[in-house]
Amino acid sequence: MPVKSNIFTIASQTGYSVSTVSRVLTGQAEKYRISKKAIDLITATARQVNYQPDLVAQTLRTRQSHTIGLLVPGIDNPFFATLSGIIINLLACRGYHTLLADSRELEQEEEQALQMFKGRKVDGIIAVPVATSAANLEKIGRDIPVVLIDRHFKKTTLPYVCTDNYAGARMATEFLLKRGYKSILAIQGVTTSMPNQERLRGFTESIEGKPIKYAIAGDTFSVENGRDQVIKAFREGKRPFDAIFAFSATILLGTIDALRELNLKVGKDVGVISFDNNGFLDFLDPAVTRVEQPLREVSELAVATLFEIIEARRDGLRDPDLIQKLIPPALAVRSSC
Repeated sequence: MPVKSNIFTIASQTGYSVSTVSRVLTGQAEKYRISKKAIDLITATARQVNYQPDLVAQTLRTRQSHTIGLLVPGIDNPFFATLSGIIINLLACRGYHTLLADSRELEQEEEQALQMFKGRKVDGIIAVPVATSAANLEKIGRDIPVVLIDRHFKKTTLPYVCTDNYAGARMATEFLLKRGYKSILAIQGVTTSMPNQERLRGFTESIEGKPIKYAIAGDTFSVENGRDQVIKAFREGKRPFDAIFAFSATILLGTIDALRELNLKVGKDVGVISFDNNGFLDFLDPAVTRVEQPLREVSELAVATLFEIIEARRDGLRDPDLIQKLIPPALAVRSSC
């Protein structure tokens, strides 16, 4: 059985002290002003001997795991898959690993994931919450830095960075009204989620007092929900709505599938608009008009906010000023309405 290489092996081969080798391999070379020559030799030797750090021991010694917990409510949803990919890349650029958990829109799964993050000694948590109360996350946030992303609570002491869903829904609805649509079916997602509630508020306030027929249906951000609500609304060959507002790209896909089954053409027989900016929407026929969420900007600010808290606590300082920010989306006009 081969002997596992350790810092003593590297120290012996390079001629540098164990403490110098340790500081280089734990990213503290600059702090201790270790020369570039020493850094290059130590890292090259570490690669040659296939050095694998003892992460558990390193975490116990430095009280840093260099791991961030990322909690999302549905990795099978293209929106959250894209969001996760951006965050994972941003964390990797900082030299951090990501521990990804999927709550599946269930509070119990969220609680289990958060307990798992605590057990794994993550340095911080970025969470898309599904709970109806901020209490548990706020409690955890006192020990582990927590930043909310995409969803937030109306009253919370936690920092958050989200899209302005209310503004986006108003933007989409007012666009339909300017195009002359008179009857609109809004298909919503999870009714308890903050983005859905804000999109619903933006939609209803935009049509308030106007001579517009409308209906609100649905309860999940899923393809099946979009399809089922359209089939139900347009059953028996009737066309009660001349436009559909899908509250997510997944709902949109179900909507398009149902309209095809009903032999109704998007953009010609029924106008369609969606929330979410997945790139594949430009490859549909016709391309879909949608509210584009600024995912990279949201992710970059959320990650930067998290590390400001991590670094402040590491240095024994108070948390930085609370950031609770809504970033405005944009409307991408295509041919579907």
